[in-house]
Amino acid sequence: MSWQSAFACWFLRRQFYPQTLSPTISVEHARKTTAKRIWSPRVPRGWVLREQYGIDDAPLRGEWLEPLAAPKRPAPARTILYFHGGGYYFCSPRSHRSLVFELARRANVRTFSLDYRLAPEHRFPAALDDSVAAYRQLLAAGTPAESIVIAGDSAGGGLALATLVALRDAGDALPAGGLLFSPWTDLAATGETIRTNDGIDPMFSGPAIARAAQVYLGDTPATHPYASPLYAGLHGLPPLFVQAGSTEVLLDDARRVAERARTAGVSVEFEIWPNMPHAWQIFAPFIPESRKALDGAAAFVNQVTVPCASQPSSETSIAL
Repeated sequence: MSWQSAFACWFLRRQFYPQTLSPTISVEHARKTTAKRIWSPRVPRGWVLREQYGIDDAPLRGEWLEPLAAPKRPAPARTILYFHGGGYYFCSPRSHRSLVFELARRANVRTFSLDYRLAPEHRFPAALDDSVAAYRQLLAAGTPAESIVIAGDSAGGGLALATLVALRDAGDALPAGGLLFSPWTDLAATGETIRTNDGIDPMFSGPAIARAAQVYLGDTPATHPYASPLYAGLHGLPPLFVQAGSTEVLLDDARRVAERARTAGVSVEFEIWPNMPHAWQIFAPFIPESRKALDGAAAFVNQVTVPCASQPSSETSIAL
């Protein structure tokens, strides 16, 4: 464990963990606190960030990160559709730029980070409706399914998996793979590590998970397979790459999904990283373990995708 990671765990334990001990959740406080702490990295050299937050940009509201045209640098022929974490009620594409920028640069792929609707203003299935619509818009704009990987962290990781399940059930062409960082897949909070890692996880207390779930679920049962994809049939999905930290209260959310997907015949790479905090990939480029984890994720993206001959521009896809 690097000193940088140890410092991140200390910071989370001091600044974030106490908030999860409260018996109630303040959505407003979570959003304000996150907004104050957002560190936005510079756009990587040779890349351009296109922010698309207008009403008319739906269903592709969010941020494109794409390379600038250069004679000696071929444009990425692959795409990552990314869903940020934040319990479905806070955070945004802006809050997750450090992760998305580093992943895009390492894999040399263009990325679209989706600004899906948040609870409690927009409860389940609003986020899923947005994610499915965004994927279908990419296909409608000419991006081949086999050149796309759907990815996300925490709630966004659960949303990525739920999107794959919903697309399969609807008969859509599936993307090349799913990339899940510390995914939240069981909103019923039945994982054993909710209890055994309570007090060890530097970011979350165990009881906080069920409380957060209610903000998103409302009256929806916590075991609904599109809200908690752990309870969905996972057969027929594309290859999955899953990373989780050993001390996370959500470790079993990742571990059980990996086990059930393998049992269903899905190709799964599952990594448990010792002593890493929840969604530690977001601390790139500062933490060595974050950089190494994203190197592995980037390799997976390039392994499973089939590059298309020419990549539609973000401006074209949004205009449709």
